Amino acid sequence: MNSPAPEVFRTPDARFENLPGYDFTPHYLEVDGLRMHYLDEGPMDGSPVVCFHGEPSWAFLYRKMLPPLVAAGRRVIVPDYAGFGRSDKPTDRRWYSFDRHSELVAKVLGALELEQATVVVQDWGGPIGLRWAVEHEPQVGALMVMNTGLFTGRVSKGFMAWRNFAEKNPDLPVGFVIQSATTTELPDEIVAAYDAPFPTPESKAGAAQFPLLVPIEEDAPGAARMLEITDQLSRWNKPALVAFSDSDPVFPYPKSGELFCQLIPTAGEQVRIEGAAHFLQEDRGEQLAAELLSRLN
Repeated sequence: MNSPAPEVFRTPDARFENLPGYDFTPHYLEVDGLRMHYLDEGPMDGSPVVCFHGEPSWAFLYRKMLPPLVAAGRRVIVPDYAGFGRSDKPTDRRWYSFDRHSELVAKVLGALELEQATVVVQDWGGPIGLRWAVEHEPQVGALMVMNTGLFTGRVSKGFMAWRNFAEKNPDLPVGFVIQSATTTELPDEIVAAYDAPFPTPESKAGAAQFPLLVPIEEDAPGAARMLEITDQLSRWNKPALVAFSDSDPVFPYPKSGELFCQLIPTAGEQVRIEGAAHFLQEDRGEQLAAELLSRLN
């Protein structure tokens, strides 16, 4: 029996007009009663790059990586999860789960019939994107893993500080959070662009709930599935690139990246992204695109 459609907030389109550096055409797909948004830039026959965002960001985070990837002939797809960006936002925090996020984004990508996709992940994009990669392995050609983890019950002190902050501030100051986790001093209009999808407290239900979905105990929801994903990645035989920044307290360098280098047989040595914090796409987006193009041909 299908559950009833949730109450949703749909951010007005006017909130997304004239965002700096973000002149991309929105694409929408109706999934399980929700309007899901994704970017789809570059030639349709180009080798696909699928970028998975994290918390509390949205597709805007990848705007610096998009132009050089498209210029190189890649087709770049960036989905917004339910509760984020231009996608519909269920207002009941209890609605959100790792499984539901994963299922919805899989349905969006399933409609695009991708082949030999390079999967790019960061933050919560790691669990969601790597799950999609191992569950749809025939459609995936390579992985790029950045500032993320597979949450099986152990987390860093930096993460717990963030979780405690989010728990105490359900009306999450999204732009402030992004600014506090970059090394770049963001102009006011960039901070406002990160805030654009979230004009009201009810629009932030997904962003407020995401930190609480991270399993901090081994028997917490999601931990078992992430352990299975870890096991599947230990047998990954396609190209993989691990690139972590050197100034991220949530996923400290070098240990966090080394875990993936040791796990994924094809990863090789970790690439250090210097002078970047947690949201390394904001700090070093063009460099990340260049690393992808040079190392994952």
